[in-house]
Amino acid sequence: MENPRFYFAPETRSFPVQVSAEVLDFHQKLPGYRATPLVSAPTLARSLDVKQVWVKDEQNRLGLPAYKILGASWATYKELETHFGPFEAWETLSELAKQLKPHLPVTLIAATDGNHGRAVARMAYWLGLQAKILVPADMVPSRREAIVSEGAVLEVIDGSYDEAVERAAQQASDRHLVISDTSWEGYTRVPAWVVEGYSTIFQEVDSQLQDLQATVPDLVAVQMGVGSLASAVVQHCCTPGRKTKVVGVEPLAADCVLQSLLQGTLTEVPGPHHSIMAGLNCGNTSPLAWPYLQGGLQAAVAVADEGAQNAMRLLAKDGIISGESGAAGAAGLLALLTGAQAETRREKLGITRDSTLLVVSTEGATDPENYQRIVAGI
Repeated sequence: MENPRFYFAPETRSFPVQVSAEVLDFHQKLPGYRATPLVSAPTLARSLDVKQVWVKDEQNRLGLPAYKILGASWATYKELETHFGPFEAWETLSELAKQLKPHLPVTLIAATDGNHGRAVARMAYWLGLQAKILVPADMVPSRREAIVSEGAVLEVIDGSYDEAVERAAQQASDRHLVISDTSWEGYTRVPAWVVEGYSTIFQEVDSQLQDLQATVPDLVAVQMGVGSLASAVVQHCCTPGRKTKVVGVEPLAADCVLQSLLQGTLTEVPGPHHSIMAGLNCGNTSPLAWPYLQGGLQAAVAVADEGAQNAMRLLAKDGIISGESGAAGAAGLLALLTGAQAETRREKLGITRDSTLLVVSTEGATDPENYQRIVAGI
């Protein structure tokens, strides 16, 4: 197995509190809303030699196998409101869809490694809109089929995820709205709403910890693709008065955030990016996320595919179905807190046997065949 790469911040800073109850209220109106489970992972905790590991299990979020619908739905709603609002008060999506009918046809466009595009397509279905989803050529058939099952038109790009993002941006118009979770020059409004949408995860976590009479975690491990989810974690955890540290995790083959942190400026990692952590195969960090990642991450780690597979198996032993990208946070903790020179890294992060950690398992088995192969025989 390839050795992981590490980055430790010389210092971090806090950011103003930005929690909005409006986001959670919106999500609670979506079909089938309920808070996803916060579960204990004792097997993983023993492997990490810490007191407690909590896992926020996003394998079933609003009927989809990943957390992405939270950002995609909120960003879609806010972008539709910008173009066609203000909307009258509504309680169900069918009521909102009626207000959109005079403006049809409207097409939502997104580039994706899988979960974000499917989420955008689901939102289009719920609202009676059309969806066109652009995907890189190396996307596995099961993820392509899942997107098509939502009623979307699938366009396969002969290139990487980053090239799919570029192609999607070129298709924007008054009736073709690009719902992207990464930003570029002149395009920040929608990605900012995507990040806001993810805040529901952490509002739920705070409430669940309070119900369990559990302490706030000492450290959160979060996966990084373009960095949107990680920036949401930083905005939640790195506020005045909170002491939770944030660690970002990405594949060795696509460690654009870690390389940017090392260089002190946004740095591209050219493709091809062939990690099994498909949702994290990104060569460019979102410029919108970058200030939060640079200012708020205590550490970053890039892990090999074997590390993700090991984390999937450990989580499975704790009864948690976590896909390749979903288990990346746990893989990062294993790389940081175990193995050669682990004591030095633990000391830098202030982690002891009495520490409590939080992992966000961002997806279930989105590639079921590969998942079964990896966890077979545990």
